[in-house]
Amino acid sequence: MRTAAIERITKETQIRAALKIEGKGKYTIATGVRFLDHMLELFTRHGGFDLKLEATGDLDVDQHHTVEDTGIVLGQLFNQALGDRKGINRAGYFVQTMDETLAVTAVDLGGRPALVYKDLVRVVHIGDLQTELLPDFFDGFTQHAKANLHAKVLYGRSNHHKIEAIFKCFARAMKYACSKDPRLKDQLPSTKELL
Repeated sequence: MRTAAIERITKETQIRAALKIEGKGKYTIATGVRFLDHMLELFTRHGGFDLKLEATGDLDVDQHHTVEDTGIVLGQLFNQALGDRKGINRAGYFVQTMDETLAVTAVDLGGRPALVYKDLVRVVHIGDLQTELLPDFFDGFTQHAKANLHAKVLYGRSNHHKIEAIFKCFARAMKYACSKDPRLKDQLPSTKELL
């Protein structure tokens, strides 16, 4: 079983988290930002991962540190749990509807961090989450998971649905990218032989 545990303590946030890639979609998540919790819960369920994550941050200042650092820790968890990455599919993509909304996400766990993110959200908050922080969350993830991530809403009306569609896509793309191909169990998924 591929698992990881991270404890990240700074003057701005304290985060303790654990991940099991071959999970059952079980979660215990508390970041202090309820909409972010909801997105991580559905990410866990739709990806079939198990995730425990508890974050305490300086929310009296702003949500930025908590949201970004949560993305960083999620990236660190996957990076650690994937180990040498031998035999993984490496890349995955998914197209997800959420009622009237359509989103697409593609991920490559090939060791080269990059983020392209377009959510078409036009409001300052969804629930209690500052929406401008979502690129910071995903950038923290990509930098520390050593991944490319492209996430885009193609169209939609509800801002809630736009973000939810992205997180569901992200989950299913990660599920496939992390999955192992038994034919390639001893190979790195790269002609460079290095990720």
